[in-house]
Amino acid sequence: MLHSICDVPGIRLGHSHDESAKTGCTVILPDQPATAGVDVRGSAPGSREIEVLKPVRLVQKLHGILLTGGSAFGLNAAGGVQKYLEERGIGFDVGVTKVPIVPTAVIFDLSVGSPWVRPTPEMAYQTCLDASATEQGEGRIGAGCGATIGKIRGQAFSMFGGIGMAAWRQGDLVVGALVVLNCLGDVVDPKSGKLIAGARSDEGGFLDTVTYVKTNPEARFSSWENTVLAVVASNASFARDAVTKIAQMAQDGIAQAIRPSHTPFDGDMVFAISTGEVKAEVLTVGSVAAELVAEAIVRAAKAGNGLQ
Repeated sequence: MLHSICDVPGIRLGHSHDESAKTGCTVILPDQPATAGVDVRGSAPGSREIEVLKPVRLVQKLHGILLTGGSAFGLNAAGGVQKYLEERGIGFDVGVTKVPIVPTAVIFDLSVGSPWVRPTPEMAYQTCLDASATEQGEGRIGAGCGATIGKIRGQAFSMFGGIGMAAWRQGDLVVGALVVLNCLGDVVDPKSGKLIAGARSDEGGFLDTVTYVKTNPEARFSSWENTVLAVVASNASFARDAVTKIAQMAQDGIAQAIRPSHTPFDGDMVFAISTGEVKAEVLTVGSVAAELVAEAIVRAAKAGNGLQ
C-alpha cells in the first residue's frame, strides 16, 4: 500500500504550491462521480459548495474536492477544477450543459508567506492535470505548504503543519484519509500520548496549549489562522446519509490527535466520499476513518517538521 488516499481505487490526487509565498492547493478527483457528505465542527470555516452535500439536497454526487490556502480568497481557485472537469464532459447534467460539483475548503495561511499571493484557477487547473493515482507526498506541499501548528501565542512560537495521509485495507475494503494540518492546538500521538508538535515556550520546549489556557482562564485569545481539513474515502457503497455519518465519526480523529480541537478559532471540516461497490457497515468505516484521520495528523506533523 501507498499509505495514501490513493490506495482507495478510483482516486487521483494532485498538489501544487508556491514555495516563496507559502500557499498552494490540493485536488482530489474520483474517476467516477462519488457520493459524498461533510461535517463542519470548527467555528471559523471557509468553504464553497458545502450546502449541496447535505442529505436532503438534490445533487447526490460530487466530481472533485479542492483544498486550498489563501483563506476566502483561495475559494476562487475552484473555477480551475471546474474548467478541467467541464472540458472533459464531467458534471451534473442540467440539460444544456454539465455543471461540475467541486466542494472547496480553505485554510488561513496569509500570515505565513505573502498575503498577496493566493492559489488561482490556473494553479488548480494545473494541479488537476498533474493528479495521479499513485501520489503519496506528505509535509509542506499543496494546501499544506503554509500550514502551521500550535498558534496560541502566535506564529512566532508555532511549528510547521502540512499534508498527512493514512490508509487501511481489510479484504476488498479500503479506507484512506488525507489531512491538511493547520491547527491552533498541539498534536499528540494517540498511540503514545506524547506531544509531538505544537506551541513553543520561551525556552524552546513545548508550551502545552491546554495547560496554558487552563492557567490563564481570563485571558482573551484571538487567532484566526487555524483549520484542519480532512477527506476520508472508501470503496464501499453508501447512500448520502451514511457517508455524512462517516464524516461525523471521522471528526473524532481530530479530537484524538489535536488538543484542544474544534476551538472558536478553528474551521475544522471533514469530507467523506464513497467511490465503489464493496459492502461494508457504517460503524466499521466510520471507526476506521477516525483512526486514519488521527494517524494522518501525526504523519503531517512529523513530515512537516522533519521528525522521525
